[in-house]
Amino acid sequence: MTREHDERSFTAELPAATDRPSALSGADIYFGKYDGLQGDALYAFEVPDGWDGDGLIMWTRGYGGENLELGLSMPGAAWRQAVIDAGYAWAASSYSANWYDARAGIEDTNKLALNVVEYVERDYGERFSTPGQYLISGASLGGHVAAASVDRENMERTQFKVDYAGAAPLCQSEQNQFQWLGDYPRVMMELSGYGNEDYSSFPELVGTFHPQGPLIQPGPMVNALFDQKAGGLPDWSSPKSIEGQRLMAIAENLTGGERPIFEFGFDSVLQSIVLGTGGSAGDINGILARNGYGNEDQVYRWTNGPQPTAEEIEFNERIARVSADPDANPLREDGVRWIPLVNGDFDVPVLTMHTLGDFYVPFRHQQLYRERARENGNDNLLVQRAIRAPSHCDFSAGEYQALIDDWLTWVNGDVVADKPEGDEVLDPVVVADDDYGCRFTVGQRPGLPACPL
Repeated sequence: MTREHDERSFTAELPAATDRPSALSGADIYFGKYDGLQGDALYAFEVPDGWDGDGLIMWTRGYGGENLELGLSMPGAAWRQAVIDAGYAWAASSYSANWYDARAGIEDTNKLALNVVEYVERDYGERFSTPGQYLISGASLGGHVAAASVDRENMERTQFKVDYAGAAPLCQSEQNQFQWLGDYPRVMMELSGYGNEDYSSFPELVGTFHPQGPLIQPGPMVNALFDQKAGGLPDWSSPKSIEGQRLMAIAENLTGGERPIFEFGFDSVLQSIVLGTGGSAGDINGILARNGYGNEDQVYRWTNGPQPTAEEIEFNERIARVSADPDANPLREDGVRWIPLVNGDFDVPVLTMHTLGDFYVPFRHQQLYRERARENGNDNLLVQRAIRAPSHCDFSAGEYQALIDDWLTWVNGDVVADKPEGDEVLDPVVVADDDYGCRFTVGQRPGLPACPL
């Protein structure tokens, strides 16, 4: 099979030396170019003073957008500082492709991990020791890459095999991301009275978006469900009817169930990001060769009782159903799948962190990760932390610092005695508690309900 993404050609040019990020105090930083899966990729490599292969953490970047120019990948300052302070070096790849190419994310990151000291010697004439330990961490799409990189199927099939000693996926995406991005628009169409329209009409029914992303003029579908703010923008906190209330409740269930902070993410710019993906054919904009989205087995609920209500049964009978092509994302002989799977099948310590209000890459992924790890009998190696923040990957410096410190202690210590604390993610009573997420949240976000002192 061939796909649209195979025909894309990307350019990777290093910025001028004067425009490159500076090293942190007590560290040196290096930049360069190397051959990646789809073409050239850029690398960044930062080492603390005195580093001699003491440990390398690979940073995996998030979504790079739909553009053909690749840029340097730099982790956030707080993550970076915590790693350098711990005496670890880090390296990051731009990947050799944009769009949602998590496959390039794994293959290009692994190749860089195995070769970065040679690249630096080639480009700068400086020789570092081969790392004695490899770890991996990333956010969003990069969280998908980090989680998938320690999953057995991908470790066995990647072109460049790296024996990672642990992973820290942050606000991670995964294969369920595209289930969510397909479900929510279809539910909106049905509840707004446009369920009989062809799904290709979704973009015109939802409204007009600013080139930078926000919905600036709601269409008839949004106006049927929500009141408007002054100036005509939708007021997501004000459902116009029972249908709008049901949309909000279904969205809450699809993204992780009743929990604090959900409503703040629902009423945010993340709505525009989710709705802006509507209308696609299910091939993830050319990453797959065929339709990978299906909802034939999905049950949509706006209540939380043990059984669907009669109205929910009727709704599920009438909403349009789509079947995924079973060969849309096949196993490959030349590396990992086009969309690498996160199966929860790993044998190293994994510490995750996810914001409760994230409407774009939802908290539900954490629950699925736990369920899969239990099925594989290794959930004792998974620790998860819920953060009371409304947006996508908006972690505080204190949350990054605690995560890095606890993760490295666990990886380098006793797998049982040094296991860090985490949050329960599957018990709906625990997750729905007003104070859920307080334990590992560092810093009060403005406008959110405060945690007990």
